[in-house]
Amino acid sequence: MTTTITLPVAVTKDLLTGAEWTPTDARDLLQRTAEIKARPARYATTLRGKHIALIFEKPSLRTRVTFEVGIQSMGGFVVFLDHTQARLGERESIPDVARNLECWVQGIVARVYEQRVLEEMASNISIPVINALSDKFHPCQALADFFTLEEKFGSLKGLKLAYVGDGNNVCNSLIFLAARLGVNLQIATPASYAPAEDVLADAKRVAKETRAKIGLFTDPAEAVEGAQAVYTDSWTSMGFEAEEKMRRQIFKPYQVNRKLMEQAGPGALFMHCLPAHRGQEATDEVLDGPTSVVLEQSANRMYVQKAILHALFT
Repeated sequence: MTTTITLPVAVTKDLLTGAEWTPTDARDLLQRTAEIKARPARYATTLRGKHIALIFEKPSLRTRVTFEVGIQSMGGFVVFLDHTQARLGERESIPDVARNLECWVQGIVARVYEQRVLEEMASNISIPVINALSDKFHPCQALADFFTLEEKFGSLKGLKLAYVGDGNNVCNSLIFLAARLGVNLQIATPASYAPAEDVLADAKRVAKETRAKIGLFTDPAEAVEGAQAVYTDSWTSMGFEAEEKMRRQIFKPYQVNRKLMEQAGPGALFMHCLPAHRGQEATDEVLDGPTSVVLEQSANRMYVQKAILHALFT
């Protein structure tokens, strides 16, 4: 006879930033992810009879497929709304869109250009809203990243992770979650591309409880010294294409290559949320190297998103 493990669930309605959840919530979510990955059949009816709207203003491979497959594998139904040609709020107001969707679906997953769109949606409806990427945060990605690290190292407490590149949405979410999970995160960015001040302030507050450490650097070599994993992301996120030429010059010293990886800890893992611009933020040698876990991160997106859905819908 098998038994289902009962774990606490997050107390908030939405996942908009990652800061809604306490250190205990974040820890429980990773535990739930491991349970779902090991025994997916136990969660085959979590979303039975529920319809989830996927609203995407930005193109996607990993986010769309992992949410669609994940929702369907939990017994739910997906309604995909392609907003890549017309942003939310252009044809009708965001509150009107959200309130109408609430009449037909039980939850919204949105991939948007502006964080305010998610917040406006969530404030006008009672059904869950999940951030599938915005200009400021990417919580699903960060949760999958830390789950991957936990699989590799067994524990996150005191783990040393280095992030090199742009202080963007992924970086902000890594900061939120590192603080909540007790990870030592060392971030190297050009001075004018540092992560958001409000994110750092929140992390410092939470770190007092978890003993996490968040360090800021401008020298990549200094940031990666002794790191057990090195993370990078695109130098030019969607929505900043006009700055691409300028950013290539500014971020060139932040490329993750063999030389930089050799300055990290022995056998340090390489991480990237993808898609990668090969030869820019990372070389092929690193992306395809023996310590790269980029595909594991990608695969784990589905499991962590299923855990998020379980937490918000049960």
